[in-house]
Amino acid sequence: MRFFQNSGLTRGYLPRLRSLTQGVVGFREQRDTFLADRYCASHLLKPVLNAEPEAFFTNGDDATLQRAWGREHGLKPDASLEDILLAQIEEHRSEVFYNLDCVTYQSAFLRRLPGTVRHRLCWRASVSGKIDLTGYDAVLCNFPSFVARWTALGARAAHFCPAHDPVLETYSANDTRTVDVLFTGTVSQHHADRVRMLERVAELAGAFRVRYLLTLSRLTRLASTPAGLVGPLRQHRLPQAVRRISTPGVFGRELYQALGSAKIVLNVNGLYEIVGVERGNMRCWEALGSGALMVSDEGNYPEGMVAGEMFRTFRSLEDVVGVVKEALADSVGSAMMARKGQELVRNRYSKERQWKDFLALL
Repeated sequence: MRFFQNSGLTRGYLPRLRSLTQGVVGFREQRDTFLADRYCASHLLKPVLNAEPEAFFTNGDDATLQRAWGREHGLKPDASLEDILLAQIEEHRSEVFYNLDCVTYQSAFLRRLPGTVRHRLCWRASVSGKIDLTGYDAVLCNFPSFVARWTALGARAAHFCPAHDPVLETYSANDTRTVDVLFTGTVSQHHADRVRMLERVAELAGAFRVRYLLTLSRLTRLASTPAGLVGPLRQHRLPQAVRRISTPGVFGRELYQALGSAKIVLNVNGLYEIVGVERGNMRCWEALGSGALMVSDEGNYPEGMVAGEMFRTFRSLEDVVGVVKEALADSVGSAMMARKGQELVRNRYSKERQWKDFLALL
């Protein structure tokens, strides 16, 4: 079976990718550099990560990468990224098209796919925006509420989970964890609860090593400059306690290294208004897989992820500091929980099982 997986890049990751690929010209070399960095590897399927000959991967929105392929295959210099992606699928003779960037490539794009493609699937962990995914054979997601919503919108949808990246174990085998509490993630004007949590936990920075790696939205980043001291931007300015212990967000293997250096990784759901009590953001797999103890908000977690056995939870922003303190005080119990969490994702959420589940969907 000839398998094609397409993904996309976030603005925050681009500087790191451009640094890694500086001076790299060819498509394959650029693509392999990206894959080696393990960015979003939880969503990349086994044939891609194993570089199996019948699998093809690209980031369809990466103009530098895609135009390298276009040059190498004789396409016109002004060929659109969509046309390049279609040419790749045709040249590969793909039978399965699995798309992680379905906002860019919606149902209209599917009508242009070559006739070799027999299965069209995409991943979408949101129902925001007016996008048409009805042309896909299935919209995949691990949040049951999203699966139900896409079904209600006329698309076929199915449950499907991220997976543990075995490369993360290289970093989780670290016996010396120098960071007591780590948070890494996005902060924007829409993350008020997240900011309040970070502000509360920041009060521990005097007694413990607390580290925040924050990817800021444009508005939040602007509010953190002198322009945010006065006027309407002031309401979006991060608290001083948070800014004091924060550095820019990290991605890929730098993220793995940060997770592997932490005793506790904070996690908080950012989609309360949509998913309610459901939990299961990608950080669950990354935090548990890193061998750190995850401290996260209460809710219904994916199959096998049991609060109190594999990670700790807090009920409200008011008790998050107490939960973190208890976890740090009980180093032996916390380490046992962390090991159980890592064993879970290593076994139940392995790349082998993810690929098997994907094939079952076909």
